[in-house]
Amino acid sequence: MWKQRFSQTGNIILFILKRDRIRIPIWLLSITLITILTATSFSGLYASDQERQAIAETMKNPAMTAMVGKGYGLQNYTEGPMMAHQMLLFTAIVVAIMSILLVTRHTRNDEEEGRVELIRSLPVGRLANVTATISVLVGTNLLMALVIGLSLFSLGISSMDLNGSLLYGAALGSTGIIFTSITVLFAQLSANSRGTIGFSFTVLGVAYLVRAIGDVSNEALSWTSPLGWILGSEVYVNDYWWPIYLTLGMSIVIAIVALSLHAIRDLGSGFLPSRPGKKHASAFLTSPFGLAFRLQRTGIISWAIGMFILGASYGSVLGDLESFFSSNEMMSEMLAPVEGFTLTEQFMTMLMAIISMLCTIAPIMFLLKLKGEEKRGHIEHILARAVSRSKLLGSYLILSLLFGFVMLFLAIIGLWVAANSVMDDPISLQTFLKAGLIYLPALWVMTGIGVATIGIKPKLTGITWLVLGYSFFVVYLGQMLKLPEWMANLSPYGHIPQLPVEEVSFLTLTILSLIAIVLMVIGFIGFRNRDITG
Repeated sequence: MWKQRFSQTGNIILFILKRDRIRIPIWLLSITLITILTATSFSGLYASDQERQAIAETMKNPAMTAMVGKGYGLQNYTEGPMMAHQMLLFTAIVVAIMSILLVTRHTRNDEEEGRVELIRSLPVGRLANVTATISVLVGTNLLMALVIGLSLFSLGISSMDLNGSLLYGAALGSTGIIFTSITVLFAQLSANSRGTIGFSFTVLGVAYLVRAIGDVSNEALSWTSPLGWILGSEVYVNDYWWPIYLTLGMSIVIAIVALSLHAIRDLGSGFLPSRPGKKHASAFLTSPFGLAFRLQRTGIISWAIGMFILGASYGSVLGDLESFFSSNEMMSEMLAPVEGFTLTEQFMTMLMAIISMLCTIAPIMFLLKLKGEEKRGHIEHILARAVSRSKLLGSYLILSLLFGFVMLFLAIIGLWVAANSVMDDPISLQTFLKAGLIYLPALWVMTGIGVATIGIKPKLTGITWLVLGYSFFVVYLGQMLKLPEWMANLSPYGHIPQLPVEEVSFLTLTILSLIAIVLMVIGFIGFRNRDITG
């Protein structure tokens, strides 16, 4: 009987591969190229061992430990340990995001659009579609692990041997596999794709925060996080393979549970009960804005809480920075303070850039929800009433802009509250707000790109995520890898003054705001004139 439940799995695997024949190669190529480019940049980036050790000293402070993970091999900080320490965690997060999105696309999303029901009307096993999805994602992550491992080894860098390079790739691949299993599990528990993505991203966020807190204060806590397991492999230093086996073993257990639940679940339902709605809609739901907010209310609340906690987690380690720098002779010589500003304030500029980009994810998701509603044919029912296209798009835009500000504001408040409680000489709330809210024009530009792509051609909305990913790469790694300045200038975040160290350029902020407005106008014109799909 169980054998029949997997009937035609092979054919569905081929079907999924055909559907994602462009999407999967783009993911793999992008992750591999960024990994190779970063590894190549580390080689020859520092002229002497003394410069490398100076950088290693900066990585010992609690703020950097919380951000990138506990450092291994800092006593001999060559290219290999440097690459694993500074890049493995963030690359693993990208791989996890890839797996979450692809799994949701072929499970819950396909259920909502009726594809799974259509497939099940054929002589296909009940578990075939989920098994095929798991198989494709496992194969994708294994291929990525092998390609990245061999690519790193082929660079010929002395500290990147074959065993360590293969372990680096395996760490990324196993991260993708465990989040494949986690997402498949939530696809059974949740009743829709929004819940599946929301719960999966919540697990990813909690895994990052638990790992950050554990690396700074309690190492045992880090081992409760899948991301902590990955960093525990100590790639290019001790090369432990057992954390990879632990991750894969846990992935198998979660996948078996998910398949068992799928075998007894009714199509279109979820094990987590949905709360019944009210018999009569409130007046708030009679407007497109109210409906857009109601559809994303859970996500908005979750993101708001997450951003506050993210800010607080970073703020909690700011109190140790001054003592760390002042007690470290090498760092005192390397990072002479800018006149009138503390070292913590200088570090805060990089922290604000990272927080602002993370806070951009939520408003973009809120905006692009309109694309999903259009794809499912839902907005036709709204437009059939006395609602204009401009009013509909404007409602999602206002929602995005409003809660983009809210997310950034809450992250800043969390940062200030935590920092204020641990610092001997606290930084004022006004300073934090100025340093963070000045990134709003860059957030508006990103929102403008989203509006423009929705208006012109919804299939191009991936450009928004591409620009955000590029921005994170050049802004976060730009100075460290000594990338050309023009690369940072291609990102809206690269033009934002780094307060409080730099002067405010109102001209730059005005130009960014005007670019955002132009992009939004283009989007509105395009949305008003193009055909609505459904």
